[in-house]
Amino acid sequence: METGLLDAFAQEYKKLLESELRVLVEKLDAPLVIKESMIYSLEAGGKRIRPLLLFATLDAFGIDPKKGIPAAAAIEMVHTYSLIHDDLPSMDNDDLRRGKPTNHKIFGDAIAILAGDALLTYSFEVIGLLTKDFASADTKLRLVVEMAKAAGTEGMVGGQVADMEGEGKVLSLEELEYIHIHKTGKLLRFSVVAAAILAGANPSQLDNLSAFAHHLGLAFQIQDDILDQVGNQEIIGKPVGSDTTNQKSTYPQLLSLEGAKAALHNQILQAKEYLIKTDLNTNLLREITDLVASRDH
Repeated sequence: METGLLDAFAQEYKKLLESELRVLVEKLDAPLVIKESMIYSLEAGGKRIRPLLLFATLDAFGIDPKKGIPAAAAIEMVHTYSLIHDDLPSMDNDDLRRGKPTNHKIFGDAIAILAGDALLTYSFEVIGLLTKDFASADTKLRLVVEMAKAAGTEGMVGGQVADMEGEGKVLSLEELEYIHIHKTGKLLRFSVVAAAILAGANPSQLDNLSAFAHHLGLAFQIQDDILDQVGNQEIIGKPVGSDTTNQKSTYPQLLSLEGAKAALHNQILQAKEYLIKTDLNTNLLREITDLVASRDH
């Protein structure tokens, strides 16, 4: 598959997603400042890798990806809430996100916290309002439960706690993988699994897609750690070496830079092996997997 096809696909659906996100927030009956804060971070840019995975998974099943726009918007709300909170002074204390001042630098800590809260809670409302012709009540309930697990104490929140507790310590590889599987990987996995659930995947397809997303999530984080060491600050949009500054263990630190690159290659290979097992048209998902491995931001 030509990379240009993925580029065109990504541009089309990023545009549709971003339009939907703005519409969803603007129609809320809420104080203007909270809506401005939510939109500020939702429109801060980024790869939109989670929504893109959902769209590409629907495409693999032969389903019009446009039907997944509301679910993709919900996932991006959860992801954006986590970034707003991660950047707070009480957590990672970051001044820049994607080359722009972080939310709390513009709106203050209190509004930033509330904007994150608003995005998280609104995401579940958006899932609950999926149309009946695309998601039955049972399907929506299943999505809500899966998203709560991915975002909550057994997922992203648990990973963030482990990440903070690991600061200033030399973690084992197993401990580092726990952090990344939960902090980053669980929501990435949900993006793929949500599309599979919406598409009516059989148990084998669901298992293989879940395993694919597991390895992709680890690859994503390994590349993040590599970029934190050797990336370009202007391209990444935040200071290089912030993990070292925050005394966090990383894959290059534990495995060496070359070892981290080898681990990245291994995770990418395993992810692709599970895609083959699905017997679906996974060309777009393969291209996204290559993009994760080669990205520079």
